[in-house]
Amino acid sequence: MSQQADAITQQVGLFLNPVAQRRVDFQASCGKQFGRLFLAEDAEQAAHILSQQQIDLLVIDLEHFDRSLDLETVGALVRQRNGAPVLLVCAFSTAGWLVELMASGPLDYVIGPVRADELNQRLASLASVAASGADELRRLLAMGSHVQQAVQGGDDQRALAVRICAALCAWPGVVHAAMFEASAGELALSAEHSPSGLDLERILASTDSLSQSSVRHVFPGLLAAFTGELALLDAPEKAGDPQLAQALLGIGAGMAIGVPILATGPGAPLGAISLLFARAHVFTSDELATLSDLAQLAAFGLRLDEMSRDAEQLVARLTGLATTDALTGVANRRRGEELLEQEVKRARRYRAPLALIAYDIDHFKDINDRYGHPCGDAALRIVGETTQAALRASDLLARSGGDQFQIVAAHTNAIDALKMAEKIRVAIAGTAFPGCDRLTISLAVAQLGDQESADSLMLRVSAALARAKRAGRNCVELAMR
Repeated sequence: MSQQADAITQQVGLFLNPVAQRRVDFQASCGKQFGRLFLAEDAEQAAHILSQQQIDLLVIDLEHFDRSLDLETVGALVRQRNGAPVLLVCAFSTAGWLVELMASGPLDYVIGPVRADELNQRLASLASVAASGADELRRLLAMGSHVQQAVQGGDDQRALAVRICAALCAWPGVVHAAMFEASAGELALSAEHSPSGLDLERILASTDSLSQSSVRHVFPGLLAAFTGELALLDAPEKAGDPQLAQALLGIGAGMAIGVPILATGPGAPLGAISLLFARAHVFTSDELATLSDLAQLAAFGLRLDEMSRDAEQLVARLTGLATTDALTGVANRRRGEELLEQEVKRARRYRAPLALIAYDIDHFKDINDRYGHPCGDAALRIVGETTQAALRASDLLARSGGDQFQIVAAHTNAIDALKMAEKIRVAIAGTAFPGCDRLTISLAVAQLGDQESADSLMLRVSAALARAKRAGRNCVELAMR
């Protein structure tokens, strides 16, 4: 056996994916690349193995991970490596992981779906070849120079887009560069450039609008513009669209990347930069960061005259999506439902208990009728404040409507939730409410069942709350499964 092959088979690996079958498949197809291979089902287990073992290569298969829940823990693993080799397996449509995880440390990646022989080849190359940054540095310096010259060429927005596309084509291997711009819910091709005269008409195949293009969900440039996520297709066939693959290969494109042009705050993407390469290329973190910077420069150059309108739309969007109830200061119904959905996903993934507590004020209509709505509003505020004071930092209180409230209690089982509900009931009953009689509340408690949805959980707790009222109010009822 050669020294190179021996080095490969002696390396110690760690493979992370939450699905058991994915771990079994990786061990069966790639286990020969390692002298010893550890398998982990979650980031916590992987972190423990890394702290106990000398791992030569960490392989993270992002399939079935939830970015909203797992980004921080996966990023912590990359940081824990302190520059040691990390390989990400990432779907082309969710390549936005790459940008954020590369901020945690150096890593390599492969775009899925990936064949076993391709993955084995990449693993072998990581074990035997050290990456060199010299060529990358020269490419980035040349790219920066070309783009700087393009931006200095004048202030006409259309011409600026064309010049930026031409500058992007100076990157070795690029056969076509384009820029998409979003406006009023529609997407338009604002500029394109190709050293060999290629155009996108055959690929986009849309006579009406790009939003209706048959490849809008698989062509990286369009996908990035619609989703706001980096999309990277390093082999045309991986898109799962034979016609797209044939069209790309027919114009000499072996790889496509879409880089979103994002707004400065929350909101829909402003468009995307699209690059077609003759052959597959593995991007470094500096290259991806450069592309992201260029996308933001494009946003500034192309949309300067629309900044005022975008700002107004952003304010309206933020107002409509406000998460706080104006009267009580607690979370509003929208925020409560969003958090419940997130916690249901988290509870399933980590097999942790989750409880939902719902309550409303007993005879609240009588309070409004007898003492007036200002008194009723004050009572709602005091109920919210009293409840908040009884909760833990990890609990979320939301006003779900009228005199109704709900509490999302993470890592809480039914027994503990019953204790919490009783504590709140006693606190409300013992609180003075200026301008009206003392108040009581009726409560219901439900623990999330296996594979139960957020909607089902809320229905169960609502039924239990109705039983609490029929039982005479000022009590706590446990929801039945």
